[in-house]
Amino acid sequence: MTDERIEDLLRGMTPAQKAGQLTQYFYFQLPGEADPALGVDAGEQPRAVEAALGRGEAGSLLFVTDPDEINRLQRLAVEGNPHGIPLLFGYDVIHGLRTILPVPIAMAASWDPETIERGQAVAAREARAVGIHWTFAPMVDIARDPRWGRIIEGAGEDPFLGAAVAAAQVRGFQGGGIIAGPKHFAAYGAALGGRDYDEANVSEYELWNVYFPPFRAAVEAGAGNIMTAYMDLNGVPASGSHWLLTKVLRETWGFEGFVVSDANAVKNLETHGFAAGPADAAARAVVAGVDLEMAVSEPAYAHLPAAPQTGDAVDASVRRILEAKLRLGLLDRPYVDADRAREILADPQHREVAREAARRGAVLLRNEGDLLPLDAGRLGSIAVLGPLADSKRDTIGPWVFDFDLDETVTVLDGIRGAAGDKVRVEYAPGVQVSQRVFPSLFDMFGGNTPLDPEGFDEEAEFARAVRLAAASDVAVVVAGEWQNMIGEAASRSSLELPGRQLELLQAVAATGTPTVLLVMNGRPLDLRWAAEHVPAILDIWYPGSQGGAAVADLLFGAASPGGKLLFTWPRTVGQVPIHYAHTRSHEPQNQGRRYWDEQSTPLYAFGHGLSYGRFTYDGLTVEPAAVAPDGVVTVSVEVTNTGGREAPEVVQLYLHQRHGRASRPVRELKGFERVVLAPGETRRVQFTIGPAQRQYWHPAERDWVLDAATFDVWVGGSSTAELGTTFEVEDR
Repeated sequence: MTDERIEDLLRGMTPAQKAGQLTQYFYFQLPGEADPALGVDAGEQPRAVEAALGRGEAGSLLFVTDPDEINRLQRLAVEGNPHGIPLLFGYDVIHGLRTILPVPIAMAASWDPETIERGQAVAAREARAVGIHWTFAPMVDIARDPRWGRIIEGAGEDPFLGAAVAAAQVRGFQGGGIIAGPKHFAAYGAALGGRDYDEANVSEYELWNVYFPPFRAAVEAGAGNIMTAYMDLNGVPASGSHWLLTKVLRETWGFEGFVVSDANAVKNLETHGFAAGPADAAARAVVAGVDLEMAVSEPAYAHLPAAPQTGDAVDASVRRILEAKLRLGLLDRPYVDADRAREILADPQHREVAREAARRGAVLLRNEGDLLPLDAGRLGSIAVLGPLADSKRDTIGPWVFDFDLDETVTVLDGIRGAAGDKVRVEYAPGVQVSQRVFPSLFDMFGGNTPLDPEGFDEEAEFARAVRLAAASDVAVVVAGEWQNMIGEAASRSSLELPGRQLELLQAVAATGTPTVLLVMNGRPLDLRWAAEHVPAILDIWYPGSQGGAAVADLLFGAASPGGKLLFTWPRTVGQVPIHYAHTRSHEPQNQGRRYWDEQSTPLYAFGHGLSYGRFTYDGLTVEPAAVAPDGVVTVSVEVTNTGGREAPEVVQLYLHQRHGRASRPVRELKGFERVVLAPGETRRVQFTIGPAQRQYWHPAERDWVLDAATFDVWVGGSSTAELGTTFEVEDR
């Protein structure tokens, strides 16, 4: 009956209506009369879209979040055309809608799939309440070059961790009632030079072993949508690659959902020099496997009715779009309850989920002399310094649009609320807000606002901040990147702290006042000086609506940091790209001395992160000691908290194959578990290592292979874990 309903609709559509079902239009009012950068007339565009709705020639809209407006547009689609097919409303629900969660890389740094799933379920619940059916998330691109701004949206450099995070986000979004759209398929994070949108040239070995696993995990978790990537992948635009979108995604992995292009990516096939024009671009994209075109302006898919050779592909794509609408219940219940939506957006439990996610994702990089946690009972005064400390817009991070800044808790707010009446908390920004050299198109959604540019005397303010630090019992400096310096179209050629932030940090530390550095970021920054001279460094990322409250919980010991790095933190941009899972080559004893002017080791290792506990590892066992290629071993280790506080630890397992049909990385993450241990508590943690963890794609054999070999296994708190043993995989 379900199939018959879809087939009846399909048979009744004109070619133009079919093409319309495969078109997603932007629908939002831009500042001013028009925005030349988007090629959209802000007055004409909504009228043109509404006319298409009345003809039944639009399948989806994006960038609408008001439930009353969504219902109005939905009525135009349902009641204004003979087929009554409702719209899919999509939106960038990347890390929250009204309740803003920590940025994705921060949630991933929790190494806690349950926390990640719970957070994205909140985002989905709010989105579905207002009438959004589908999110353009999660971004599951592996990122090994921190110059690339979109590193902030993913889970870092490792495919095993990336796969776990991808699956957790899909479960969260879709469990909350909206379609998850993992992106950008594929290898978008490998852009040359870390420059957003530039080409990626990736070996088949890396594609299958590094870049594909998070996408495959998302598909296996049931993702209903996949978004294509903008760039050329090995010379072929990803949005026009039949091999990628059909051979790999559908035929190899069995993906049954629909594929959407990134914004204007179909028309960009002409820009690539791949298609001869918009009509050719449309035909090649739909045949390659792009079901839905995201169109900023005039859609290329409007040319599909004139391309009869695409008829079968068009019908298949329309079926997929209609199936998605049917599964969402839209064919029967297209409208939303606006009053109920407002109740859900105000749910206080959502804020608590955001606060907990911010606590769990923070990474304690350094804590010399146990400066943290601070004891409010022994402090008389705290200096909070840096413009990021009291910036609501930066606290929630980039790539959010429907936020309520009034409810955002800044770091300064959080410290004042937690310190108590007996502690004097004073604030000074110290330095001016930094600006991008080249403005971003996305600044229209809230860029950086200078601190009273006409009345702000930076020299005087700098001196005041230093005096305040000198007169206080402890100084908390918040430094990092402003939110519009990272994300899409926000690649950097440097990893230095923008503006005079490092100078301020150095001057504060020189006062002799104990100093805590809070890093607000979405990528590793140049912290070489701080790593030697600042006793406590806590990476708080962009912590979201409740970020300041969560940071205060961590500073004063109401919670312990337990996050771990999900990228290798370089000392300097000259080391980029750098990742822990490299292969061994000539003179491995000199691996840390590949440069003559700088160590070639990272500043902080992948998986690094301290807590307020102390953890020891002992009793590592592997059983059995030898297995056949299809066999499974159990790895077991005892973890003890020898510290005086309850604290979390992420137990990590790394594997190395000593020999085989290809060189294998020196270490690869193959298991992890986040545990919380009371003081003196010991817990035995177990992992299983089977064929799925040992297999790898061999480019010469064009298949997954398992080798008989000796395997090293290490378990510990980071990728530098020292406790290790071996097991054998034998031909039998």
